[in-house]
Parts: sequence; structure tokens; C-alpha cells
Amino acid sequence: MARYLITGGCGFVGSNLADSLLRDKHEVVVFDNLSRKGTEKNLNWLETNHQGKFRFIKGDIRDFPALQKAVDGPFDAVYHTAGQVAVTTSVTNPREDFEINALGTFNVLEAIRLAKIDPVVIFTSTNKVYGGMEDVKVIERNGRYDYETLPDGADESRPLDFHSPYGCSKGTADQYVRDYARIYGMKTVVFRMSCQYGIRQFGNEDQGWVVHFVIAAHFGKTINIYGDGKQVRDMLFIEDLVRAFRMATARIDDIKGEIFNIGGGPDNVMSLLELVAHMEKVTGRKIELKFGPWRPGDQPVFITNVAKAKARFGWAPTISKTDGVERLYRWVAANEPLFDHMR
Repeated sequence: MARYLITGGCGFVGSNLADSLLRDKHEVVVFDNLSRKGTEKNLNWLETNHQGKFRFIKGDIRDFPALQKAVDGPFDAVYHTAGQVAVTTSVTNPREDFEINALGTFNVLEAIRLAKIDPVVIFTSTNKVYGGMEDVKVIERNGRYDYETLPDGADESRPLDFHSPYGCSKGTADQYVRDYARIYGMKTVVFRMSCQYGIRQFGNEDQGWVVHFVIAAHFGKTINIYGDGKQVRDMLFIEDLVRAFRMATARIDDIKGEIFNIGGGPDNVMSLLELVAHMEKVTGRKIELKFGPWRPGDQPVFITNVAKAKARFGWAPTISKTDGVERLYRWVAANEPLFDHMR
């Protein structure tokens, strides 16, 4: 049995990680300030399924003394998933975004360093650290945007080019996590993640677009499209992401200090309009759309090249985009009371 600390452990990624570890009888400490919608529901879900088998600490990563208390004692791994997750929110309130993502991550690293413990540390970064990738020509192909080159997607050799306050704050954190491996010998790994989706996600149009579209489609709501809807993302189902955390942890001696692009890859790509069309087939009804202007920092295309993760620790996505979306839809349909506030 191993011991894990998960910051943001009641969020979408964190709660699924906690559930996976608890099912395998590991000891888990969940650290979360419960500020995001859906986190209390995820905490209740964890408590229902794993009553008395994990420790919950209500705390904020901006609170350094609280983090120091949380990391007291040995941990095999710290999964740092807490953060401010929306580009739009970062534009509205850049100071809060910086304090959560940049300073909060620094606090996590310092708390671990000063505690003189030696856990694996995996940080959830973002593809936004690559910016707009203006050097790669984007073309329209088959009704959606695509790279003219890069058939396998963007890899880790792409230059950093932080766009938006969110990209800057996450990029700062990304580099601190890498440097703590170089300077202090910490066993860190950075996951630069693309679009993740799946059960226990309570997304909105600012963040979590896949589940937002699925929820809206189920309840017959209008979907707002910012831009022309031809923007493309690769999509990664949550179970595959949880596997990536666990496989990277098991191979830490081979990959510490490394960065990995983690996403669905070129086989799991959809545009916004393609997901709408797919949900119309799934639900059997037309979805009303409302179009608005492009949002700041929105990339027309991002497709993840996952070859490095496969080569270095044996991970690759296994759940197809259609299977994943339909599993998510069935979960939403079976749990309507969880979404009463979104109707």
C-alpha cells in the first residue's frame, strides 16, 4: 500500500485519481478548497464509495502553512491537479489566476522541499504553454481546421510561447516544476495536457467544453460557439489520463525531470461542430447553436503528439473519442439530479 496526496482532489481529474487509488487500497489524502462547482458533489461521491478510507483536508494551495501541514509525513506521490483552469477567468482576474497557478504551485513545491520528503510529483500543465504556434500553418480541411504539417500533432520540442494570463501562470508553474527536479533533485514530471473529459466533470463553456456540450445536448439547451466552430482539439477520456499518472509514477526513475504532452492524439480529434453533430445523432434531436466572437487565447487547432509518453513509459490512449463521448453521455443521462443547476 502506498500513500498519495492529491491537490485539487475533489476536482474532475483529482477525484477520478483518488477513486482509482482507493479502489486499489492505497492511502489517499485529498486537499481541496471546494471553490469550483461540482467539487462538493465529487467529495460526497468519494465519501459514499470510500467511507472512512481517505482523509480530506479543506485547504487552498495559496495558503502555504496549510500546505506545510498537509505534506507532513511520507508520501509516495503528490499529484498536483489544483488550479485555476479557465482562460476567460484569467483574462478577467489575472492576479487571482497568477496566485493560484504560479504561486500555488511554488507553494506545493516548497512545502515538499522543506518537509524533506521525496515523493513523485506530477503536475498538470497545459498545451497553452505552446501559445498560438504561429509558425505552423493552419488550413481548413474537411470542414475543420488542421495543421498543414505535423500529421502526428505537436510534440514536446515545440518552443514555449505563453499566451493569455492563464498560459503565463501555468507556464511559470510548468518551468518551476521542471527546475525543482534540476536544482533540488525532486522526482517531478510535467504533463502538458490537452482536452480531458469524462465522468465526474461539471464543465461549462469556459472550461470543459466536451462535457458542457454533452450536458447541453441532453437537456435541450442552446450551445454557444465562440468562433466558427471549426476549431479542433484532441480529446482524452479520464480513465486514460488516470492510467498515465499511475504508469508515469511506476516508471519515475526513468522519466524524472521530464515533460510529456498528454492527450488523445491524432486518432481522437474533433471540431466543435463535429461534436455537436455527433451529439445530435446520439440524442436524436437538433441542437440550437448561437455564434459569438473568438475568445482571447483560443487556438484554432491543437493536436497532441503522444509518442514520447509511449516511448518513455509505455502509455497511449485506449478509449476512442466516440466511445468516450457516449460513455459520458450515458453517465449524464443516468445522473440528471447532479445537473439541476445547469438545466
